Amino acid sequence: MNILSQVTRIKNAIAEVLTGKDELVELTMIAIVNKGHLLLEDVPGTGKTVLAKSLARLIEGDFKRIQFTPDILPADITGIQFFHPKHQEFEMRPGPVMTNILLADEINRATPRAQSSLLEVMEERQVTIDGETLKLPSPFLVIATQNPIESHGTFPLPEAQLDRFFMKLPSGYPDFHQEKEMLHMYRTKNPQDTLKPVFSLEDILVMQQEVQETRVSDEVENYLLSVVQATRSHEFIENGISPRGTLAFMRAAQGAAYIQGRAFVKPDDVQFVAPYVLAHRLVLTMEGTMRKTKEQVLKEILESINVPVESEAGR
Repeated sequence: MNILSQVTRIKNAIAEVLTGKDELVELTMIAIVNKGHLLLEDVPGTGKTVLAKSLARLIEGDFKRIQFTPDILPADITGIQFFHPKHQEFEMRPGPVMTNILLADEINRATPRAQSSLLEVMEERQVTIDGETLKLPSPFLVIATQNPIESHGTFPLPEAQLDRFFMKLPSGYPDFHQEKEMLHMYRTKNPQDTLKPVFSLEDILVMQQEVQETRVSDEVENYLLSVVQATRSHEFIENGISPRGTLAFMRAAQGAAYIQGRAFVKPDDVQFVAPYVLAHRLVLTMEGTMRKTKEQVLKEILESINVPVESEAGR
């Protein structure tokens, strides 16, 4: 499989329904091949739902959506044993998590109890309903969204739960020309209706195996670890990157190389994924929050560490 050409086809297909999202599509593909879940944080109407639905169609996968509200219950997510009065017996009714791509819309509007039930499913990739355990379909990807501009009636995800998301991505506004192109695309039809699959689910499973074989040289590995270690000693960071975050960092760099069709990781891959894999895992000190954003602190760290040259990066 020529992964680079396939990813290009997906980017071109997404471009037919969303403009200016090439980098977002690349990062999403990195998450998919690494079995990672995504957190999209941006204002409403920037294409988060369209992206999730389009991806499901492009990989021939099932898509389901949960609109999180304060009254949603864990059973609304995982499913229930339903008593059928006609048959006088209980029937298993799996919840919307039994899918390939799940859009968890406005996850920060759910109570911590409901949030934790979804996060457990994300980690274990199975649900237990009244003692019966069901495996989730494979592949399984959660794309969770949250609105950063509204705090009324929300329950922010604690840092320990944020750490379970492989990446946190901004969606972002289109520029003038991209938005004009969007108006033309949707003027007479909905282009989502014409999307054709690019990958099969079996292709995704193969990619999830192949990406693990992407080589990481000692030099690149040391560079990656130097970034992680620097987050644990920075004056403005209270809690640096956890070992789970380190593993996610390495796998994301492997994924970045893999979707470019390379069998080895370059320092550029490490730098490309760092803001999206690491920033949401940092906890700044009180002084740090008043002076800088997490992204600014991380940028300073990346600029302070020597980057291995191409020949040393070990093909």
